[in-house]
Order: sequence, then C-alpha cells, then structure tokens
Amino acid sequence: MTLTVLYAILFYVAAIVFIGGVARKIYIYAKTPAPLKIPTTPAPITKPGVAWRIIKEITVFESLFKSNKWIWIFGWLFHFGLLLVLLRHLRYFIEPTWFWIDLIQPFGKYASIAMVVGLLGLWARRFLVDRIRYISSPSDHLMLLLLISIGVTGMLMTFFIPINIVALKGFIMGLMTFDFKPLPASPILMIHLALIIVLMVIFPISKLLHAPGLFFAPTRNQRDNPREQRHVQGWSAEGQQ
Repeated sequence: MTLTVLYAILFYVAAIVFIGGVARKIYIYAKTPAPLKIPTTPAPITKPGVAWRIIKEITVFESLFKSNKWIWIFGWLFHFGLLLVLLRHLRYFIEPTWFWIDLIQPFGKYASIAMVVGLLGLWARRFLVDRIRYISSPSDHLMLLLLISIGVTGMLMTFFIPINIVALKGFIMGLMTFDFKPLPASPILMIHLALIIVLMVIFPISKLLHAPGLFFAPTRNQRDNPREQRHVQGWSAEGQQ
C-alpha cells in the first residue's frame, strides 16, 4: 500500500506540473507579439488556407516531407505510433470502454514497435547528420533516451512480462476519484510509471512543447498578404487607436 500511495502522490504532483506548465506556456505563446509578417513562403493568403496548412503539418508533416524524406519516415513512424499507443491506453481511464478503443487494441499493441523504431531513427540522425549533431545538446539525447525507455518498458509488458491490467485499471480509475486501489507489484510496471512521471514533469520545460507551439508559430499561422493588408500588432501605438 505504501507504493500505491507514493505513486498516487507522484502522479498528482506530475499532473499539476504538466497541466499548469503547459497552460502557462500556451498563455505565453498566445501573448507573444509577432511584429513582422514572416510566413514561410509559399504560404496561403486566406484563413482557411492557413488552417489547412497547419492541419497538413500536424497530420503528415508536410514541410519535413519536402525537406528530408528519411527523417520524415522516422518522425512520422514515431508520432503515428505514439498516437495509437495513447489511444490504446484510454481503456485505463474509461469504464465502460468505448467500442472503437477495443477495436484499435491490436493495432496499438504493434504501434509501440513503430514508435520505438521511429525514435531510434530520430536519435540516429543526431549522430549521423553533421548539422544536427552540432546543435544537439545532452538534454536532446536524454529526452530521446527517456522516450525510448518508456516505449521499451511498455513493449516488455505487452509482449514478454504481462501484468494484471485489471488491477492497473483499478489503480488509475481510483486516482481519478481519489479512491486509491492497490498498484500491481511489478518492477517493470514501476519503472514504466516512474518514467512517465518524469516525462510529465519535464514536458513543460522541454522541446516537446513544439506540439502546442506549432499552432502559434508565425511562420505557419500567418497569411501571406503583406501587400493586401498592413500587418499591425494590437500592442503597437497605431493598433491601439
């Protein structure tokens, strides 16, 4: 029971740090002025065009595809695998489980392999690509190691070291209602959950914030209409008139 309470407290703290930190960063992104019209051309000139451009960036990584095909493959593998894995994990937070979550369980299981392969490819580029190696810091390598460790420990539980998922769901559902249920006594599960807690805590101060940051990038969310409309920020003297 001691471990159950300890992990419960750690998850509550991590959730507060994660939600508060991400919300604070999004607020800062939203309030940061963009004094110049700097969309990456060729860029759309209408708001629907900008929305479509951002959708393509989120779903198929259009700009990365145009710039580097092999990095795009590993990046897309990681992000698509991560999406399926996260959707698969929704079964631990919902009762009864929605039917479509049950349908994707087999796909989510093997998506973890794609996720780890993608991460290994992205890590390899930090050694093999000169310009990327030059700007890579120790934190970049540690972040990739953390993500790979989470993926590998999850795969170990899925394929080699099964755990009591009913008890695990009871623990997670109990966290949501402040009704602590015993956490399964599995060393690999303890490691997996500890790594997730670390990720939640450091996420708001890491480069992983490019996820929400993409929506606020002026090179992506601005229209290419400087000739048709003057770009004036609301905080400027003219914008306040």
